[in-house]
Amino acid sequence: MTEHFVHLHVHSAYSLAEGAIKVKDLVKLCAREKMPAVAVTDTNNLFGAMEFALEAAKSGIQPILGCQVCVDAQGHQLTLLVQNERGYKNLSKIISNAYMQDNAHNEVFAPLDHIAQYADGLICLSGGMKGSIAQSVLHEQIQHAEDALKRLHEIFGDRFYIELQRHNLPDEDKAEEGIITLAYKHNIPLVATNDCYFKDRAAHEAHDALLCIAEGRYVTEADRRKVTPDHFFKSSAQMVELFKDLPEAIHNTLVIAQRCSYLLKPIAPILPPFETESKRSEPDELAMQSKEGLKWRLEKFVYKEGLSEDKKKEIAQPYLDRLDFELDVINQMGFPGYFLIVSDFIKWSKDHNIPVGPGRGSGAGSIVAWALKITDLDPLEFGLLFERFLNPERVSMPDFDIDFCQDRRDEVIRYVQDRYGHDHVAQIITFGKLQARAVVRDVGRVLQMSYGQVDRIAKMIPNNPAAPMTLQEALDADADLRAERRKDETQKKLIDIALQLEGLYRHASTHAAGVVISDRPLDELVPLYRDPRSDMPVTQFNMKYVEQTGLVKFDFLGLKTMTVVQKSLDYVEEQTGQKINLLDIPLDDAKAYELMACGNTVGVFQLESAGMRDTLKKVKPNRFEDIIALVSLYRPGPMDNIPKYISVKEEREEADYMHPILQPFLEETYGIMIYQEQVMQAAQKLAGYTLGGADLLRRAMGKKIQAEMDEQRKLFVDGAKESHDVPPEKSSEIFDQIAKFAGYGFNKSHAAAYALIAYWTAWLKANYPIEFMAASMTLDLGNTDKLSIFKQDMDKANLTLLTPDINKSAPDFKVENGGVRYALAALKGVGEDAMEKLVAERDAHGEFTSLQEFAKRLDPKTMNRRQFERLIGAGAFDSLYNNRASLTEGSDIIIRYAQSLAEERDSGQVSLFGEDTGDSGLGMPDLPNVKNWDALEQLSREFAAVGYYLSAHPLDTRQAQFERMNIKLFTYVEQDILSKGMAVYQMAGVLLKKQEKMSQKGNKYAFLQLSDPTGIYEVTIFSETLNAARPFLETGESLLLNVDVEQQEDQLRFTSSKIQPLEQALDGKINEIDIHLSSADAVLKIKEFLDIEGRGRSKIKISAHINDNQIAHIKIPGTWSLSAQARNIIRAEDGVIEISEL
Repeated sequence: MTEHFVHLHVHSAYSLAEGAIKVKDLVKLCAREKMPAVAVTDTNNLFGAMEFALEAAKSGIQPILGCQVCVDAQGHQLTLLVQNERGYKNLSKIISNAYMQDNAHNEVFAPLDHIAQYADGLICLSGGMKGSIAQSVLHEQIQHAEDALKRLHEIFGDRFYIELQRHNLPDEDKAEEGIITLAYKHNIPLVATNDCYFKDRAAHEAHDALLCIAEGRYVTEADRRKVTPDHFFKSSAQMVELFKDLPEAIHNTLVIAQRCSYLLKPIAPILPPFETESKRSEPDELAMQSKEGLKWRLEKFVYKEGLSEDKKKEIAQPYLDRLDFELDVINQMGFPGYFLIVSDFIKWSKDHNIPVGPGRGSGAGSIVAWALKITDLDPLEFGLLFERFLNPERVSMPDFDIDFCQDRRDEVIRYVQDRYGHDHVAQIITFGKLQARAVVRDVGRVLQMSYGQVDRIAKMIPNNPAAPMTLQEALDADADLRAERRKDETQKKLIDIALQLEGLYRHASTHAAGVVISDRPLDELVPLYRDPRSDMPVTQFNMKYVEQTGLVKFDFLGLKTMTVVQKSLDYVEEQTGQKINLLDIPLDDAKAYELMACGNTVGVFQLESAGMRDTLKKVKPNRFEDIIALVSLYRPGPMDNIPKYISVKEEREEADYMHPILQPFLEETYGIMIYQEQVMQAAQKLAGYTLGGADLLRRAMGKKIQAEMDEQRKLFVDGAKESHDVPPEKSSEIFDQIAKFAGYGFNKSHAAAYALIAYWTAWLKANYPIEFMAASMTLDLGNTDKLSIFKQDMDKANLTLLTPDINKSAPDFKVENGGVRYALAALKGVGEDAMEKLVAERDAHGEFTSLQEFAKRLDPKTMNRRQFERLIGAGAFDSLYNNRASLTEGSDIIIRYAQSLAEERDSGQVSLFGEDTGDSGLGMPDLPNVKNWDALEQLSREFAAVGYYLSAHPLDTRQAQFERMNIKLFTYVEQDILSKGMAVYQMAGVLLKKQEKMSQKGNKYAFLQLSDPTGIYEVTIFSETLNAARPFLETGESLLLNVDVEQQEDQLRFTSSKIQPLEQALDGKINEIDIHLSSADAVLKIKEFLDIEGRGRSKIKISAHINDNQIAHIKIPGTWSLSAQARNIIRAEDGVIEISEL
């Protein structure tokens, strides 16, 4: 009979960037090898314990939980295996403490004394060659080895085993005899293990690359961590053969497996208790707070002025009845504590002026939640159903999604920690994976391939964060990528290794939203981890598995929009002194609905896409219910109902309510069943369902399982017959129509909450546009594409965006004199920290009066030449010195001057000509005397600093000519195409970026990003056009394009078949050139060029600005030639305001 073997030392993929065996693959390996059990012993963690336990048990494999633990600061290893429940809890304690203990270098290790304290229920293996016993024997410190052995034997007794490994390592051969001698001397049993990191011998090369990725090394380096090709998951036969001279070591793997009898199973949620100051029970406290809260809501938001007490009682009764019903259900389900906990931290947040969203998700359907201030929508007013949140006929955990201001979310989590205990509250771990593009880049780096070669291959893999494509899927879809793989051995190796490593876990981090609160110290339920960047405990199980340990999750979501809203309100208060409460904002503001009806919703939550803006213009929302409907309808599938919604709203066709009984709750949506709640109400009113039963019907319709649908159809048809005598044929037809809607019905509670945030942002934009824009731009400080969109939107609304100014700008965007002042920190490459320090200096000691004074006060450690030149390029120093070219040429002079002053101050020296004032007696050297940049060069430098054209656009002066020649600007095309779907236009633009690609057929094509005075757009060109235009497709070149434009869902597709240099195409077609002058300084230069270039086809007009109100227009007789080069030179002359072409 063949001896069986059980692996007791295996690293899964949860040994981050070290193990290369995914849990599911490990279980399949065991099943294939007919191994009855297997242990997972990841390095210093139990990250995969729950997943492993569930997967193994499902496949009939006995899961043995364990861990390879670093012991004490020396880092020697032990392998600990769980025998029973006590052992699992103790191992959790040991591992949790290894992360949570304080040590100087954030090292992860378990003190041996702590292991001894929690040794019960654990089997200990000596750790193989990395254990202290083996290391001591290897270094001939036999007494030290014997002392370590005795100590471990003393701790674990007959649960201690000497671990032997044979990976063809010289150290193993050298130490093995001494280790065995010690084991026999002290009667310690031997056990054979293989320290497994990968599935099979063939995976060794890929695993070696993984180790290099983890440590930032190259595969060619010798002095780095390596494992042998033998560190793979060997079969029983291979292990038996390997240890045939020590059969007891093989047999003991089975003995240990039999001694381990713990199966980690999911347990029911354990709700933390809510301590009440009054010492009331949780149900009593919930009832008291709910009734008090409802009274406040009714008085503040429901009752109108002048109502009699009798009328108030009549209005209140449905609310009170609903409250009593909900309280009964919440208490029966055992959830009063959950509601009280959520209410407590939300009330605390609101009391501390931390913006909180209105409470999205189905929780908005609860009147108890509304009364407790968890949500801010009246469920009765908006027809929101409690049963969609908590179904009395199907017990499930309540789940509130709470949106907090993203800047202050951590304060709320800290409060919860303080309230419930630091050892009772944790965030939830998440694992970063090696994704397709990233793994190709990483493998290319460790193989020392050229950056360009790897970058080219990586970019061939589609990058869609919403639906990431795997490397194998990319290979299957792209013949070019397959060709690259075959091109040479190095590229084949790159892709082969990347395929093996893709999807492995690379690092651990903290989930953005999830927080768990426990009724006991957390490490009694789940092992804990600590992110080195935080002192907050984190569960070692991710979101999918943590709730299966009995922990209850609370979602603390950081929503940028809530921060925008709060910042807008702060700016409003700063400017007007008016403090606005969000809940006091009226939901019937005409300006807000007018803004939405015009599609002017850039920056408005959920309503800012081009397609949604077009839909808003068609729907013309004039009530809050329209916004809820749009948030729900604007999705693939339901979107098809938008034309019908508009048509019935505008009374161009009749609504179809299917049956008179359904009309009351379908009138709001013009007969279209948009919401899941309407499906439930239809079943309740027409077919006699309870709302709980109707929720089960909704779920069945969503799943579309035929057997369930047949069962529900019978219930529906029978119920409709019994309740309203509806003929079976009619009720079956209604059932089919409802089922069609139910397939993509939206949760109205969720939509209503999103609609409220959308309305708040629309109201702010309509009533306080400057404050709203300043806040919105601040929250997108580092996103120049978004800032450019906001700038275009401000231009359309005639709002002023003031350029950066060293004496006026703050790090953030701010409101100034009815406009928005550009943020210094929004400039590219200047650094937010440096700008904060600069502004702090200005705020403390006043504005900078000159360049020399700026240099004197500048801390040169906070600003380098590159940052300084970016500020110059953006025009931030124009108020101190208006020659940007001279300032840029002299930037080194200014930086060196500032450094010399700083050195003097630091050394305490007194200058030759001055007192000890920290001033330099010699003063700042003169800046180079150079001519200022011409207008186009200035705009080019500004673009580099800002990320888009801010103060002006290179094509501004051409706009009259564009209009005359029917050359369309981007915003015109964007609007015009909506009514056409497809059209051809002539467009102009400055080339910002060109990206060339190769098609599957081997033809080159390119994406061109272009900018015109109204926006940025992307044009696709194919090989023929690309080849013809290549000589002038240079960044910064102005182009004229013939463009085919097509509306595709929410995107515009631009394709060009003809491109020309703009100057070349239009110069011969300029009818008139208008030169605006503030002085006569440039007149001689104009005459010089007219003499040189002579007669042409353009009329020349001089517009002399005599004062603010008077302009003298002088027409030069005849027609002349004035080339683009000449015009650019003239533009740079003193006294030239602008030159425009017609």
